Amino acid sequence: MADLFAHDDPPPTAPAQPDPRRLGSMPLAERLRPASLDQIIGQEHLTGPEGAIGRMVAAGRLSSMILWGPPGTGKTSIARLLAASVGMRFTSISAVFSGVADLKKAFAEAEGALSLHGRPTLLFVDEIHRFNRAQQDGFLPFVEKGTVTLVGATTENPSFALNAALLSRAQVLILHRLSADALGQLLTRAEDAEGLPLPLTKDAREALIASADGDGRFLLGQIETLYTAQIPAVLGPAELGAFLQRRVAVYDKDRDGHYNLISALHKSLRGSDPQAALYYLARMLTAGEEPLYVLRRLVRFASEDIGLADPQALIQCLAAKDAYDFLGSPEGELAIVQACLYCATAPKSNAAYMAMKESFSSARETGSLMPPANILNAPTKLMKDIGYGKNYAYDHDTQDGFSGADYWPEGMRPQNFYRPVERGFEREVLRRLEWWDKKRQERRDG
Repeated sequence: MADLFAHDDPPPTAPAQPDPRRLGSMPLAERLRPASLDQIIGQEHLTGPEGAIGRMVAAGRLSSMILWGPPGTGKTSIARLLAASVGMRFTSISAVFSGVADLKKAFAEAEGALSLHGRPTLLFVDEIHRFNRAQQDGFLPFVEKGTVTLVGATTENPSFALNAALLSRAQVLILHRLSADALGQLLTRAEDAEGLPLPLTKDAREALIASADGDGRFLLGQIETLYTAQIPAVLGPAELGAFLQRRVAVYDKDRDGHYNLISALHKSLRGSDPQAALYYLARMLTAGEEPLYVLRRLVRFASEDIGLADPQALIQCLAAKDAYDFLGSPEGELAIVQACLYCATAPKSNAAYMAMKESFSSARETGSLMPPANILNAPTKLMKDIGYGKNYAYDHDTQDGFSGADYWPEGMRPQNFYRPVERGFEREVLRRLEWWDKKRQERRDG
């Protein structure tokens, strides 16, 4: 469900029903405010009986949590309904508008409510990642004492945006972008609330859902705009896009167009078919796909499917991104086409991608093995005394500029993660690796 709530006033234990006399003047999103967790759309993996939130509510006890997900997926709605579900006091602040004074006030009020009335507080912090690290640390003692149960909402990866200390005291729950089915349910609820269907053809209805890109709040805003306009004629996809002043993606009828087309583009590039790749690129851009999204996928493709077979591919894609940023649309879209053609016609190799997967897996399995002492720096006398840097072979001092030393941790056999192919520039890389392997063997035999 969309984030429909942004109020700081604590709700009653059971959400109050709106006065029917005011319904006509209330925004659509307000009228569709969920009254219980089972009315949240699209997050059943969390709110259902087997989900983390469902289990906590059933037990009557909440732990602190971070709700991580895209905009318009129900983070604020869930937080408010959580408080009501277990009889907690609810208060909220936004990290965009709040500072240290607001935090101190919230904590003081929570302590007062707990000591005077025995009522615990659920403190909802929207955009929690916007608090700096010192402010985030300020939550720790109040969470540890149980003064507040913290529910933070963020659209940013918590691993990078939040302190490790705060993350260790909160459970990270991931909200999904709303699927087409979930957005369709939301649209049906809106039509039921209005008492009449939207004036859209089947294709336009599906295009409206696709244009929301998983954001329920955005979809409700578009729906309300259509109802407010009281359009007399039924709109098709083209008329809908013109009316909303937004290019509406007209995907084919299975309605997974966004993902189907990017998959088709990626596989056409991998299959070295520039004509098909151009077709799917055009399908996406003319349907209203964000050009920067397409560029991100091209950049990823350049590393995953081309790699060192043609190192220029990554440079071409990044240059296309810079060109689009500089020129904008429609002039900048030619740079995207150029990058697409370069990737489609470049020699292909996934050797770098496979090397990353295997090396990361090996690193996780081997843990904290120390590198051999001879290749460690020794900035202190103690480190020199225990052998750091001793007998290090400086490659530039050797005849071939190659010492053939063993750089692997003691007790770990050398691994072969990167296996270049006989295509493009990787053919030359393969020759180098073979030469170095031969020299290493000669050093061992000698």
